[in-house]
Amino acid sequence: MGEHFEKLRETAGRIFDITSAADLLSWDMQTNMPPGGADNRSHAMATLAALAHEYFVRDDFGEALEAAEAEVRDLDPDSDEAGIVARMRRDFDKSRRVPTEWVRISERTIGLAFNSWVEARKASSFADFQPHIEKVLDLKRSYVGFFEPYDHPYDPLLDDYEPGLKLATVREIFDELKETQVPLVQAISDRSDAVDDSFLHVPFDEKAQWAFSMDVIRDLGYDLNRGRQDTAPHPFSQSLNRGDVRITTRINPNYIGSALFGSMHEAGHAIYSQGIPLSLDRIPSLSGSTLEAAHDASLGIHESQSRMLENLVGRSRAFWTAYYPRLQAVFPSQLGGIDAEAFYRGINKVERSLIRVEADEATYNLHILLRFEIEADLIEGNLAVADLPEAWNAKFEEYLGLTPPDDARGVLQDIHWSDGYFGYFPTYTLGNLISLQLWQKLSDDLPDLEAQISRGEFGDLIGWLNEKVHRHGGKYEPMEVLKRATGEELSAKPYLKYISDKYSEIYGLS
Repeated sequence: MGEHFEKLRETAGRIFDITSAADLLSWDMQTNMPPGGADNRSHAMATLAALAHEYFVRDDFGEALEAAEAEVRDLDPDSDEAGIVARMRRDFDKSRRVPTEWVRISERTIGLAFNSWVEARKASSFADFQPHIEKVLDLKRSYVGFFEPYDHPYDPLLDDYEPGLKLATVREIFDELKETQVPLVQAISDRSDAVDDSFLHVPFDEKAQWAFSMDVIRDLGYDLNRGRQDTAPHPFSQSLNRGDVRITTRINPNYIGSALFGSMHEAGHAIYSQGIPLSLDRIPSLSGSTLEAAHDASLGIHESQSRMLENLVGRSRAFWTAYYPRLQAVFPSQLGGIDAEAFYRGINKVERSLIRVEADEATYNLHILLRFEIEADLIEGNLAVADLPEAWNAKFEEYLGLTPPDDARGVLQDIHWSDGYFGYFPTYTLGNLISLQLWQKLSDDLPDLEAQISRGEFGDLIGWLNEKVHRHGGKYEPMEVLKRATGEELSAKPYLKYISDKYSEIYGLS
């Protein structure tokens, strides 16, 4: 490593330290902070976010970046040095378009909005949250203006989470998914009595749920020497650095799936972050409109890891061959009389439901579609914030045939808008597609994968992901990571075949 690259790494590391401190405050806000701390906490987070941004966009940082670019120009483009510099260039050029004062005001606003969302959700009152989301939305619209010209005002927001992705591409993806998923869900609905999951919706001791979930995520490969799990109103993962990657879950005392699948999902995120090598540590990266203490490819790639562990592993017959006897031993009165096949079918029951994070695989993308369409309308100015609950309920009826009975189970169920995460939702669906493309390739490379999972062995699975995905961190743009791992461009076909085959078998569809 050359002198100029080392100087850039040193400067970037100091900025990373600021973002890491801000991320720690964010984690604490969502897990431990008393409600009365919201005002001062939002000031502190705003100060740190603005300070990191100010250092990152300074002329001397730009000069250090230029010098490092010249120094790595002749290196192998696959080298860590070249990848780090290329990523910093992209983030630097984007960040320079955004005033530091806007960053400070935005972070302050979303800090207050989060606390308002928590309280409004408890009270199931969108009216209490409305003034805050109006301020967040105004800030997002002004942010979009920093990136003119664009094809669509939603594009700069998408690009923050999934570099290169545009609204037109997302619409094409959803159009293709709807052709299969809407009739599939309808066909399954006509046979809704074919699967019984009532045994999952009975009282389950919360401490026992927690302990079992912790055992599972340890077995999957989540390193608790470099992580921890807590509870939060909305499950999330927070990477403070590669040695401190935290996750949260939430426990439903009357449904075993919430804590277990939530923990497996967030562990997927965390294992990705823990797998980023030391050579790529302490590099701040742009996520949304602020710098964060992470260095990953994109949220779509991240989501592919979490959806893979939650669904392709956690909802497979192979996984429960290993773990169902253990779960029955923990909950003998609830599950002792339920055989493994009935349990497998129960955890894969397709049902039009209200809550996204508990949705089955066949309906999940419909939850994302309605959020994406609402976001696009908000950003375009075609939907007023005051009309959000009505629009939400109308979309729910259109795509899922349900009308939420209250705001808590409707428009207030997700954390994202309170955190300013406009443009985030499509990455969930992108993660579904990528997870299947990766799964297809790793199944070819590991022909005994199913047998390993049925024995509760995940070392080869996680090792393959470490080698093909995790170790690259944010060196490459997301579609390049996918192409290197699978040799393919993004495609919905493996995902659509998977859900069609799986649920046709479960529900006896021709």
